[in-house]
Amino acid sequence: MNLDRWLTSKRLRAHGLMLGLAIWSLYVWTLATPTLRDRSGLLKGTDFLHFYTLGTLAIEHRGRDLYDMSAQAAVAARCVPDAAGIRYLPLYPPQVSLLFVPLAHLSYGWALALWWLVCTLLYGVCCYSLWRVCPGLRACGGTVVALALAYPAFFNLIAWGQTSALALACFTGAFLLLRGGREFAAGLVLGCLIFKPQLGLAVAVVMVAAGAWKIVAVALLSAAAQVGCGIAYYGVGPLRDWIRNLSNLRNVIEQFEPRIYQTHSLRTFLSMILPSDRLAFVLYLIGAVVVLWWTVRIWKRRQSLPLRFSSLLLATVLVSPHLTVYDLVILAPAFLLLSNWLVTRNSPSSGFGILLYLAFMLPLLGPFTRWIHVQLSVVVMAALLYWIGRIREEDDSASPEEIVAAQAATT
Repeated sequence: MNLDRWLTSKRLRAHGLMLGLAIWSLYVWTLATPTLRDRSGLLKGTDFLHFYTLGTLAIEHRGRDLYDMSAQAAVAARCVPDAAGIRYLPLYPPQVSLLFVPLAHLSYGWALALWWLVCTLLYGVCCYSLWRVCPGLRACGGTVVALALAYPAFFNLIAWGQTSALALACFTGAFLLLRGGREFAAGLVLGCLIFKPQLGLAVAVVMVAAGAWKIVAVALLSAAAQVGCGIAYYGVGPLRDWIRNLSNLRNVIEQFEPRIYQTHSLRTFLSMILPSDRLAFVLYLIGAVVVLWWTVRIWKRRQSLPLRFSSLLLATVLVSPHLTVYDLVILAPAFLLLSNWLVTRNSPSSGFGILLYLAFMLPLLGPFTRWIHVQLSVVVMAALLYWIGRIREEDDSASPEEIVAAQAATT
């Protein structure tokens, strides 16, 4: 039995509608309180408070406090009384605070609502732009919308008030630019990932190993320009503090990952199943090398860009030293590109579609990892990456007639 055939467009649309209705209805009910605390007692927007505080510090030109947890907690409590007692480990580079200056001029509630709107629009534009270049999915627009809204990573992006939509925009823009042969512009966009440097690790290694020197050089200039904005505004002191905080991260990692069951990378996968932190870290380094080697191998084989780029996104997630559930939103392009490839391919494949389905759904089970100690999403993503590397180049193309026939078979 070909399990992929079971995943028809009709079934996927139904699953997306049911999941989306369930999670968003529950979230709206959780938020329906008269204060900035939700029904669970958590501050609405959770992590957005940190960015709101950074923006306030930027307005007040307090660069020396960008990496002072106590000073930030005091500012947060002053600006948002409901946030009293909340502390965050500051690890974003100095220039990120400048991005939130406009929002910090608003009250917290209005700033959060506007940030939700910005993130939703970015996510929607990215998904739509990718859907337009996926001919195999043209007839499945309703299904794509339903699944995009139900994607657990997107839900967590909004619930946590995080910045991962910006990273998604960088990756989406880079793919579309590379597809058009515009390597210079793609390098500029990829360099913007310096605001979340852990998401640029795989990109840097793969591009260097693949000899994409133009992209590497331009990305470095782009990253330097972004960091330079922070230096121009604050001076070099906050940059030194940021680097010092990063170098000390292993000593405060528990503060950085209070909910380790919501993380989805090789490092935390191994730390949850092994009793020794040292052994887990060593095996993580070995695993990251293997993942990066496999991804470089895919890029050097010159497979189609959608397959290569999807492998890069999967590798980005797997090797990231820190990756929380909301960061999985960067896999949205991979889901669309690989689904399009699956629909338009020449020969059937049992199992690939199921892996995609599981990679989409398994982040929902993150909390259960507290008891089973195995983050299954990481296993599935590694399997997807391995599978991409086993695909032969001749399987990557399909005639227009085959695309039409494949679309008819999945509806």
